Amino acid sequence: MSNIVPIKKSRKKQPSQVAFDRRELGLILNIYGQMVSKGDWKDYAIDFLQDKAVFSIYRKATEHALYRVEKKPELKNKQGQFAVVAPGGLILKRGHDLATVLRVFDKQRFQSV
Repeated sequence: MSNIVPIKKSRKKQPSQVAFDRRELGLILNIYGQMVSKGDWKDYAIDFLQDKAVFSIYRKATEHALYRVEKKPELKNKQGQFAVVAPGGLILKRGHDLATVLRVFDKQRFQSV
């Protein structure tokens, strides 16, 4: 009998949860702050899940999310890891660059009447 130990290939360990980095969170909170100051949005929640990170935006704390900003790293090499999702699951914008995706909240589209 030989004492040969099989060599394990080192794999990059998957993180236990997905999170927004500081820059991404700064971009999201900048838009959020602008909409709060206009009185359109009132509350938010952040969820760090195993497969995605979600920033949910609420008009009132007791309602369903008005919008969700999602980060799904598994889509990074496909259609883009960032998305803005409306109620009902409608994807308003998806892409590789968060700043570009957040342009869906531009001033003209969401002006109060």
